[in-house]
Amino acid sequence: MKRSFFEAPPERVAPLLLGKLLVRTRKGREPLAGRIVEVEAYLGPHDKTPDPAAHSHRGETARNSVLFGPAGHAYVYFIYGMYYCMNFSCDKPGHGGGILLRALEPVVGIEEMVRNRGLKPGAATRELTSGPGRVCQALGITRETDNGLDLVDPASPLQVRDDGFRLKQVLVTRRIGISHAAELPLRFAVPENPYVSGPKSLTGKCIFLGAGTVHRTKPLQS
Repeated sequence: MKRSFFEAPPERVAPLLLGKLLVRTRKGREPLAGRIVEVEAYLGPHDKTPDPAAHSHRGETARNSVLFGPAGHAYVYFIYGMYYCMNFSCDKPGHGGGILLRALEPVVGIEEMVRNRGLKPGAATRELTSGPGRVCQALGITRETDNGLDLVDPASPLQVRDDGFRLKQVLVTRRIGISHAAELPLRFAVPENPYVSGPKSLTGKCIFLGAGTVHRTKPLQS
C-alpha cells in the first residue's frame, strides 16, 4: 500500500479500506492475516463536523499523538481495562483523523488465532475477529508492541496490503458502542459478510465504489 492512500479524510479512506488485508508478519513463522470487513471513521478536530466520540476531539496528547502524525500508522489503545483496539491514522499530519478496525475475515493463521483468543480447537471462525477487541487479541496486537507502527512499510511487522480484491458497494450505517455523535453515518461494512460485528445493527444504505471514489449518499435519517 502507498501512504497516499491514507492521506485523505477518514470518511473517504474508511470504505476503501474494506477488502484490504491486515497482515501480522513474524520471522520464520506463518503470518497472521485477515481481510478488513468492517471499520468506523472518526473525524479529526479540524473537520467542520464535530466528532466528540473521536479520541482526537480535544486535540493532541501523549496518548493519541499517532493520530496527528503521518498517515498510515497504527494507533492502539486499551479500553475497559481488558481490551486493545486499533485505529489507522489518516488525513494530513496534524488533522487527527482515525479509522477504527472493527472486524476481519480470517484468511491465514486461523489455528493460531484460535489459540490467541483462548478458544477451543474447531471454534467457529466468526468468533475470532468479529469485534475490535477480538481482532487485536487474535493477531496479538497490543499498545506496547504495535502503537505507532508504520502500516505501509514492507519491513513492518504489521502491514496493510492490497491483493487486488475489489468491492463494488459498501454498506454504510451509524457507529455503535458510543454515546456521542452516534447519529453520524460513519460505520462501513462489506454487505452480507458473516464476520462483521453486531450484524443486527447493520441496517443502513449502500454506497457504490468506482475508480477509487466514494459516491456519497445523504445522511441517514433518524
